Amino acid sequence: MARISFSFLCPASWYFTVPTVSPFSRQRVAFLGLFFISCLLLLMLIMDFRHWGASSPRDRQYERYLARVGDLEATDTEDPDLNYGLVVDCGSSGSRIFVYFWPRHNGNPHDLLDIKQMRDRNSQPVVKKIKPGISAMADTPEHASDYLRPLLSFAAAHVPVRKHKETPLYILCTAGMRLLPERKQLAILADLVKDLPLEFDFLFSQSQAEVISGKQEGVYAWIGINFVLGRFDHEDEADAEAPQELVTGRRRTVGILDMGGASLQIAYEVPTSTSVLSPQEEEAAKILLAEFNLGCDVQHTEHVYRVYVTTFLGFGGNFARQRYEDLVLNETLNKNRLLGHKTGLSPDNPFLDPCLPVGLTDVVERNSQVLHVRGRGDWAACGAMLSPLLARSNTSQASLNGIYQSPIDFNNSEFYGFSEFFYCTEDVLRIGGRYHGPTFAKAAQDYCGMAWSVLTQRFKNGLFSSHADEHRLKYQCFKSAWMYQVLHEGFHFPYDYPNLQTAQLVYDREVQWTLGAILYKTRFLPLRDLRQEGVRQAHGNWFRLSFVYNHYLFFACILVVLLAIILYLLRLRRIHHRQTRASAPLNLLWIEEVVPMIGVQVGP
Repeated sequence: MARISFSFLCPASWYFTVPTVSPFSRQRVAFLGLFFISCLLLLMLIMDFRHWGASSPRDRQYERYLARVGDLEATDTEDPDLNYGLVVDCGSSGSRIFVYFWPRHNGNPHDLLDIKQMRDRNSQPVVKKIKPGISAMADTPEHASDYLRPLLSFAAAHVPVRKHKETPLYILCTAGMRLLPERKQLAILADLVKDLPLEFDFLFSQSQAEVISGKQEGVYAWIGINFVLGRFDHEDEADAEAPQELVTGRRRTVGILDMGGASLQIAYEVPTSTSVLSPQEEEAAKILLAEFNLGCDVQHTEHVYRVYVTTFLGFGGNFARQRYEDLVLNETLNKNRLLGHKTGLSPDNPFLDPCLPVGLTDVVERNSQVLHVRGRGDWAACGAMLSPLLARSNTSQASLNGIYQSPIDFNNSEFYGFSEFFYCTEDVLRIGGRYHGPTFAKAAQDYCGMAWSVLTQRFKNGLFSSHADEHRLKYQCFKSAWMYQVLHEGFHFPYDYPNLQTAQLVYDREVQWTLGAILYKTRFLPLRDLRQEGVRQAHGNWFRLSFVYNHYLFFACILVVLLAIILYLLRLRRIHHRQTRASAPLNLLWIEEVVPMIGVQVGP
């Protein structure tokens, strides 16, 4: 080991030496440090790839789950970045106001606004309903604004005051207003447009109060369901739900079936490449198909959808029962007149109704006509008697009531059934959720064959759903047969169709068509955020493009720096070797000169 000597003007015994550190040892320490840093960076890179790579679907699903849980929490009204919107649903029996909110748009023109229903401090949805419907103002349109005042005052108390002037208000009227003459509709809307801005500071204009058609209402319902299910999200193309894709880069949307008490509705996306249609069918398709762009930029087609939507009045569960009773009453009385029978004219000789449970007695009254009935619980016979009520035509492209129906690819589709589709499968049969035709038919047939006394006893013992009541028990046999006929004979769904989900809630919340309405109405609002972002970038906000915001480029720069350090150390090592080889002859020469002096005698 080389030695470094320190000499002082001191006695000869005062000296010491310090050993020098070998260049090779320094290099070993440097290489060990670089190796440790490289391993650390490599580990970080692997973790990063695992986060963004193959394991990301599970992570994104977990994030979506947390987001859904967050949707049920109270809305933070102190957050200045939140925006708000109001939708008033003016229905036939009453009006409801829904308060929605959404954070600032993320800047991606391909993404929709993340709109959610507002929740109060108790985490309850902010919604209020009043009765009767706004159509009750038909004869006194000057009081229409007074009628809506309680709803808007309720919303004004929940939306922060500083946000009122930028909160859009949409007043959308449905079935009740559609029944009024156009003159009375316009008078009611004119009063709203004239008086409401004088009292409330919400963003409201004439175009934001309208009477919407049944087709629009169906489209809004379809938009709301698919938005909550995440079917408009495009960033999850490679995750575990990729088989739900309809086209490249876009997830498959779901269709909806909704059977209420009076009407039935179906809506689903139709691909652009449909089969060849006759001129009559082409004209019908134009009326029933709605094409719209949910994106904020009309130049982008990622959110362009063609949706078939139809509403069938009179095909709801309760109204269908009335039509069935009218049919039975007329046919029975006509047979009595022709054949001289007295079927149904007294309790002792009732009409045996296959659509009621065994032993259940009932009375059908129409004006002065009375028909006594008793259930015989024959589910198959009930379905056969309901078939004429579907009013089908002989054409292959027609569904209920002879109305044109766009083809459905049953091998690549998915549907959700709401209202009666859920009640018929869950309230009594307790098989709600994933629908299976043969299983449902067997359960419905077994129910219909039970005695009415047995069913009522089971009801008293709490064996049915808490939502079931005596009305459900009484007409479950009929409604299950009607739902089955509508689905398979009317809409031509295969009996073993596996992709129908009956539901009442989606992710533990009720989805209203008003959510789809505000999504559609506010689709251009992200342009405001995008333009502001563009202005900031134009003013020299270049740092947002720096490597700090790109972790992959950051890691690459670190590796380049490490490589440069390694090359520099190697160069130093080569220089050291050259200097060592050059100094070796000098050391040998010094030894040759010193050795002969060892034998020289010093002194006298």
